[in-house]
Amino acid sequence: MSCSDCVAGKQYLGSPQGKTEVLGGVPCYVGTPTGDYDKKKALILLTDIFGLTFSNNLLLVDDFAKKGYWTIAPDYLHGDPVPPAIQNPKFDVKGWTNNHPPELTRPPIDNVIQALKDQGVTSFAVIGYCFGGRYAIDLACDQVVDVVVVAHPSQVVVPTTFETLAQKGKAPFLLEMGSEDNDIPVPKQEEIDAILGGGKYAPGYKRDCWPGCPHGFAVRGDILDTEQFAGKEGSFNNSVAWLELYF
Repeated sequence: MSCSDCVAGKQYLGSPQGKTEVLGGVPCYVGTPTGDYDKKKALILLTDIFGLTFSNNLLLVDDFAKKGYWTIAPDYLHGDPVPPAIQNPKFDVKGWTNNHPPELTRPPIDNVIQALKDQGVTSFAVIGYCFGGRYAIDLACDQVVDVVVVAHPSQVVVPTTFETLAQKGKAPFLLEMGSEDNDIPVPKQEEIDAILGGGKYAPGYKRDCWPGCPHGFAVRGDILDTEQFAGKEGSFNNSVAWLELYF
């Protein structure tokens, strides 16, 4: 499911430093590290519903590239993201979501991954935010990726989605959540812990829950709010630490 917070948040100032490339017929925003990096590894970043028209998403790609990861954000929304006029409670999120089902939005992701494989990439990590979180989990369930990070996912069902991951996944899984998430509130987050935590998910599992942070904080958190700023920065740093540990 999606909630009103899927179209809420703040847009940041900044000049994206990456470039647009076409991979497997799919436009992508690509962040390339300035120093030496392992060209056999790629980090796939799956954006929220604002896609590649939203500067926050491009700046995230740049941030991961600065940490040494070749980062690719595919336009899996077919050039039809939600208009980046956030804080629009009247926007029909459900209608938009229904027009972007997995049978339309998953193939571009697969095409990009195949194109990267054809270029010699052998290892993939994925990080998915909001709408992209569900696809990151799907890639893990399909054993396409080696590491998975998800921040405040939408379009997931607790417990079913995570029971499927527990049965099929082999990629270490980091889940970044906020205490004020209306889509997956804390009791539901604790249900996920019961499925994956305590060593039950052998590849590795960790959940962070950032106080005072709503759904969307890792992409669109209010950086003038002390708790949301701490959550946004902390979730990014923990994501990098997870990649450093497992990727």
